[in-house]
Amino acid sequence: MNTTIRIKLSVMMFLEFFIWGAWFVTLGTFLGSNLKASGAETAAVFSTQSWGAIIAPFIIGLIADRYFNAEKILGLLHLAGAFLMYQMYQSTDVGMFYIYVLSYMVLYMPTLALVNSVAFNQMKDAEKEFANIRVWGTIGWILAGLSISFFFHWDSAEAVSNGLLKNTFLLAGISALVLGLLSFTLPKTPPKISEGKIKIGDIIGLDALRLLKDKNFFIFFISSILICIPLAFYYQNAHPFLTSAGVENPTGKMAIGQISEALFLLFIPVFFARFGFKKTILVGMLAWAVRYVLFAYGNGGDLSFMLITGIALHGICYDFFFVSGQIYTNSKAGEKYKSAAQGLITLATYGIGMLIGFAVAGWITDNYKTVEGTINWLMVWIIPAGIAFAVFLIFALLFQDKNKLANEI
Repeated sequence: MNTTIRIKLSVMMFLEFFIWGAWFVTLGTFLGSNLKASGAETAAVFSTQSWGAIIAPFIIGLIADRYFNAEKILGLLHLAGAFLMYQMYQSTDVGMFYIYVLSYMVLYMPTLALVNSVAFNQMKDAEKEFANIRVWGTIGWILAGLSISFFFHWDSAEAVSNGLLKNTFLLAGISALVLGLLSFTLPKTPPKISEGKIKIGDIIGLDALRLLKDKNFFIFFISSILICIPLAFYYQNAHPFLTSAGVENPTGKMAIGQISEALFLLFIPVFFARFGFKKTILVGMLAWAVRYVLFAYGNGGDLSFMLITGIALHGICYDFFFVSGQIYTNSKAGEKYKSAAQGLITLATYGIGMLIGFAVAGWITDNYKTVEGTINWLMVWIIPAGIAFAVFLIFALLFQDKNKLANEI
């Protein structure tokens, strides 16, 4: 891969995740402050991510893999996304906003696979080269949060009260426009499937359902769905909570979570080699419970360190469960069902699990809102902490780690 292509792919990854990080982190606060959305309405808006994840494989499997170059589809989707971001920027009604954000997520979620396809197509040794390109995506997400807090100051208490968080959609829209135009200059990535009958089961990973006959994989599958319930609480409520707690520059401080995520990726091979899959994933589950207890009892004043620690636990929460789970799934599936199995787990987590999670988070938030309009954050965080701990116990008691995966990493 020459230097020009490497730079283009790095910029592509940077913008792909800069766009997402520029508006999604502050979305919950925007909905509450600008659109006066209820918990249920906020949950519905966040659930568009899950609907996008469910629909994305069909766009990739039915269109991108068969008829058009990936880089061209990527460009068109981001140009359309830029238009929708502008509509979200102008929205003053939560109903219309929902329509725009649902349309956007249906277009954006497929791009996550498309940028990988474009990148992998240029690599001779993906295991060695991909991480150096993909890391720019994490950097993009981090810099989006830092810019909102420390450059634009849109998440300060005064700016939030003045409705300036809507500018995040303008920032994301401009970035999407740039990436949309850039995409047409990316290396050609032709479709990989030119003929053959389209099977819906292949697209959404139904062929991997036979793995559920394995008791341990079934327990892992169910646990993956259940752990997404507390995960949804973080995406939906963390930023509004930090804002209401009086934490300064909350968006920038939430970027600590992405820094943590990048760092803890390095520790996964070590944990696997020393403790095996079961203990590694249990640490990830327990971290969710600990994080929410810290959120429940911390505050924006003398106990603000508890909130920062909770944010910093994101690397353990995400990497030790989701990345470890992907490795476990890969090892159980075998060569024939690897792609199908990963598709099935993605459908179960970001699709089914997160849909349930956002609905539960919205219901809990509404039910612990006082007549004055304030939220009982203690209960909003204690409940997902209890759910995470319950999943931890279920997995600890029922999953048998018969086959160590250390040698497979």
